[in-house]
Amino acid sequence: MSFKIASSPHQHSQRSTSQLMRLVVLACIPGIAVQAVLFGYGVLIQLLLAVITAWLSEALVLMLRRKAVFIRLKDNSAMLTAVLLAVAIPPYAPWWIIVIGTAFAIIMVKQLYGGLGNNLFNPAMAAYVLLLVSFPLQMTQWLPPLSLQSVTLTPLDAVCSIFTQYSCSGFSLAQLQANVDGVTMATPLDTLRTGLSRGLTLDESLQNPVFFAFAGAGWLWVNLAYLVGGLVLIQQKAIGWRIPVAVLASLFVLSAVASLAAPDSIAGPMFHLFSGGTMLAAFFIATDPVSASTTNKGRLIYGALIGLLVFLIRSFGGYPDAYAFAVLLANMTVPLIDYYTRPRTYGHRQRSELK
Repeated sequence: MSFKIASSPHQHSQRSTSQLMRLVVLACIPGIAVQAVLFGYGVLIQLLLAVITAWLSEALVLMLRRKAVFIRLKDNSAMLTAVLLAVAIPPYAPWWIIVIGTAFAIIMVKQLYGGLGNNLFNPAMAAYVLLLVSFPLQMTQWLPPLSLQSVTLTPLDAVCSIFTQYSCSGFSLAQLQANVDGVTMATPLDTLRTGLSRGLTLDESLQNPVFFAFAGAGWLWVNLAYLVGGLVLIQQKAIGWRIPVAVLASLFVLSAVASLAAPDSIAGPMFHLFSGGTMLAAFFIATDPVSASTTNKGRLIYGALIGLLVFLIRSFGGYPDAYAFAVLLANMTVPLIDYYTRPRTYGHRQRSELK
């Protein structure tokens, strides 16, 4: 009988790493489909560019390291990184945005540290932060949902917009960002932040047409779709419940208390839970088995820390969504969290008990 020693991710199931990564990608399909329906075909084009770039980048580094290329490509980890980054960026961002981001995630964040199981940070979120800091204009050019768009884009228009920044009909991205009334739109989180910075109250800011019910138009359905995918992952035991529950509970409690204390400037918990990338981050990004905490208590602390950081950055920081920064900051604390929450070894006795 032989035992194999391998690096993380470790899962207490009969699934291989390849099967686990593929299952997570499949669970993303409801969210991806809703994004494509509500925000246009650009989501699918970005996905294709990201996956191709991830495979080529991984293959290149593996060849330089003289490792078996096809065996490691089959673990689907590069594809998952590509998918998570592609759905996080604006659907009609220039093609080179996703290429640079995906190549950075695979080469610098993953392979430079030794490949799968050795990276300190979540590759997709590290790449997202790089792109957001380096190219803030391109990374904030989100189009409004199709119901609010002044121009309907065909699949060919999507290709032209991504590769030339103009639709086939000659509309620029700035023109496409305008709603049916000709007003330039932004994401709900960014719109709320802008309104509050201009001295508007919360209720006045929420009068913008980009808001719908208690969340942003379109974003409510996107978050619900990723919530469904995340629950499937928990039901299939592909991920644990502790991290996503801790993330959502922490964000809910903090935003609820703060909104009661400052109702004119802090949005309520339902807005925070169903706007931006909340469900995507809670179920698909924060639960990364390599960069997240590995103990049961540690996972609860790690998830709660992410929720806390998201609330603080959204409410008082300079970036509206904040999940990428929150996840990376929490990644830094994982060794410390794991050290103080590791379970006691069987048969271990405290030194004070031995005296």
